[in-house]
Amino acid sequence: MAAEIITQEDLQLFKEELFSEIRDILSSQQQAPPKKWIKSYQVMEILGISSGTLQTMRNKGAIAFSKMGGLIFYDYDAILELMKDSAYPGTPMQKRGR
Repeated sequence: MAAEIITQEDLQLFKEELFSEIRDILSSQQQAPPKKWIKSYQVMEILGISSGTLQTMRNKGAIAFSKMGGLIFYDYDAILELMKDSAYPGTPMQKRGR
């Protein structure tokens, strides 16, 4: 078997092809829409709450959900809206004089 010599041009071409493929993959991932319905563990991660707190929120009607079989699903947009509604307005910081 004959040995092949790789030139700088070959490496440059490989680099360009590799970067092109990486750009394609990243752009396709950015264009994928978020899931409409998410599971309990995802809600707990987003809100930073425990399963007991999530159960309490469901029981009090603070969070909308759908149940199919044994699985509970939450509307992703409703979770974001809940976060917006629960947000506290920030206050501007005062600059200290020297």
